[in-house]
Amino acid sequence: MANVKQQLESPSIPSLGYPPDLYERRHFNENYGSLNVFFRKLTTALGSLFGLRGSRFIYAPLGAFQSTVDQTAAAANTAYAMTLNTTDYASGVSVASNSRITVADAGIWNLQWSGQFENTDSQDHDVRVWLKINGTVVTGSTGFFAVASKHGSVDGHALVGWNYFLSLNANDYVELWWETDNTLVTIQAYPASGNYPSTASLIATMTFVSNKPT
Repeated sequence: MANVKQQLESPSIPSLGYPPDLYERRHFNENYGSLNVFFRKLTTALGSLFGLRGSRFIYAPLGAFQSTVDQTAAAANTAYAMTLNTTDYASGVSVASNSRITVADAGIWNLQWSGQFENTDSQDHDVRVWLKINGTVVTGSTGFFAVASKHGSVDGHALVGWNYFLSLNANDYVELWWETDNTLVTIQAYPASGNYPSTASLIATMTFVSNKPT
């Protein structure tokens, strides 16, 4: 992001000094002028910040991560944590232990994810994805979907994703977990080919929404 100081000036606090023992018009005028300039700059800055495009001056906590490797299930109907090995953007959000999306600040957060699933079997197969916060499953977070079967020589594919609003404390971490009813279903990364670029197996973003309600 561009240097916000070049776009939105933070006015310096005026140095007014101490008043003389006797009233002096010059001293009054100097102080009044300094305060007038300060409040004009402050009003301008606040007007820009809270205007229709004011959010462009705000750099809120966020994280954008992806996985560039294939992710497989060694056994059917067994839970595995989805992993992330690349950080695209991060401010107040990080990934620990390859899977733990960790936030530095308490608040309401929006976690969005998408996975590129592949099925090399000749039958459709189901996948389930859910959340854990600090190692504990989040009630109601599981999503079910099917990945289409291979058709001819072409494997079945499904790009699946959704988002969650989460109430988190400072240093909490969130993980995406998955399982499939057949090990021929994978979360797959692909290299660039022809006219299109490479494909990440998993993408996850975490953005700060607001402070927690009191």
